Amino acid sequence: MSLGMFLILFTACSNSEAENNEKTGEQGGELAYNPPSMEELDADDPMTSYIQKGEKIFNETNTVLSERVGNELSCASCHADGGVAPSSSMVGVTTQFPQYRPREGVAFTIEDRINGCMIRSMNGQKMDYDSEEMRALTAYLTYISEGVETGEEIPWRMQNTMEEIPEPNVTRGEELYEQKSCLSCHATDGSGTGATTGPALWGDNSFNDGAGMSRLSKMSGYLKNNMPLNKDDTLTDQEAADIAAFLLSKERPEWKGHDSDWPNGGRPSDVINKERREKIREGTFNWADIENVIPAK
Repeated sequence: MSLGMFLILFTACSNSEAENNEKTGEQGGELAYNPPSMEELDADDPMTSYIQKGEKIFNETNTVLSERVGNELSCASCHADGGVAPSSSMVGVTTQFPQYRPREGVAFTIEDRINGCMIRSMNGQKMDYDSEEMRALTAYLTYISEGVETGEEIPWRMQNTMEEIPEPNVTRGEELYEQKSCLSCHATDGSGTGATTGPALWGDNSFNDGAGMSRLSKMSGYLKNNMPLNKDDTLTDQEAADIAAFLLSKERPEWKGHDSDWPNGGRPSDVINKERREKIREGTFNWADIENVIPAK
């Protein structure tokens, strides 16, 4: 190969790699966070109307799908800003499916995962897999995942789990709920002020106890990473665990499928169901029953 031909091929490969990095936002080997804007949608593209409808469903699930949502939550109740806020982001989610789900014991498609949220977090009913609403929601999630390769490691995913939880103090959690002004958005009785302004944290209009957020590690991690909203004074691990335990001690809709979850074993020890809620309120629950709780000194 001549030197001239080598330089041409080298330049072409370099340009191709640069264009690919620019598209994905990948720099230095780690995927950069660069979701596409809804303003970039082409009005003449027939997919645009589906993507826009999917965004509306994501942000206003409880009203757009009121006949299927059993509480007053939306997808954006947990995944802020239409799922593109860096914390609890949905960017790239469609590239991770199909995936095996140990909780259900089967391989899940993205549609399965959406319906999992519908019957657990939304305490409602599944959407029809070929419905316009399901097509729209998957179109939206696919759009905000542009630039992420299938199966690619996504550094911002699965960050809301507290691996080591300080032994909670429920009484202190109740005090912190007021001191940290949680009630200003979520109300004194936990009923909330709106699906995206302050979701219901307990009661009939909140998630059921089969949702991921009913696990102490998930709730503690979420609070630690996301609350208080838009404030600089972040919670300590202990504060997040205390508030999480207080919230999960409150009554909420019951999931009827606990016995069939994790059919192949591996059930996590931190699921807070009705029996545990009652014991927590009575002060008789043994926090050592949760494997990753660090005993108080």
